[in-house]
Amino acid sequence: MLELAILGFLYDAPLHGYELRKRITALTGHVRPVAESTLYPAIKRLEKAGLLARATEPGAVAAPRHVLTLTEDGRQELRRRLRDPVQRDITDENRWFTVLAFLRHLDDAAAQAAVLRRRLAFLEEPASFFYEGDRPLRAEELDDPFRSGILTIARATSRAELTWLRSTIDSLDESAN
Repeated sequence: MLELAILGFLYDAPLHGYELRKRITALTGHVRPVAESTLYPAIKRLEKAGLLARATEPGAVAAPRHVLTLTEDGRQELRRRLRDPVQRDITDENRWFTVLAFLRHLDDAAAQAAVLRRRLAFLEEPASFFYEGDRPLRAEELDDPFRSGILTIARATSRAELTWLRSTIDSLDESAN
C-alpha cells in the first residue's frame, strides 16, 4: 500500500519527501500513520528499482532538499499495480481506498471497470464480523449493542459502496463502448 501511494502521488507531480509523507498520511489517516522509518526505506527500494529519480534543489530557507520524480518505469509499474491489484488490495478497505485514489491513472475504462468488478464481487459475498459456526450473523441477531452497531454501520457503508460501484461500472462500460 505504501509503495502504491508513493507511486501514485509522484505520478501526479514531483514531491519532496516531507510533502509526500503529508499526502500519504492524509490519504491513510490515523489508521496507518506513515513513519519516516518506513517511508524512506520504501523510497530507497523504489529508487533502486529504477522507479523513482531523486534530484537536489536549493531549499527556500533551509538546506537543499531532495525532490522525487517518477520514472517512465515507475509510471508503468503504477499502472500495472492498478490494473491487477493483489487480492488484499481489493478486500482491505484502507488498501482499497489507496487503489481508488489512483485508479484514474489507468487510461482504459474497461480496465478500471474490471478492478471495480473485483471489489463488487467481494462485497456481494455474504460476510460478517461475527459468526455462529459458519453462518454470518446479522446486526438484528445480536444482543450486544456494540457489535450490533458495528454490523449496522458496516451494512450502511457497504450499501453505499455497492451503489457507487454499480453506477460507476455502468458509466465506465458506456464510455468503453
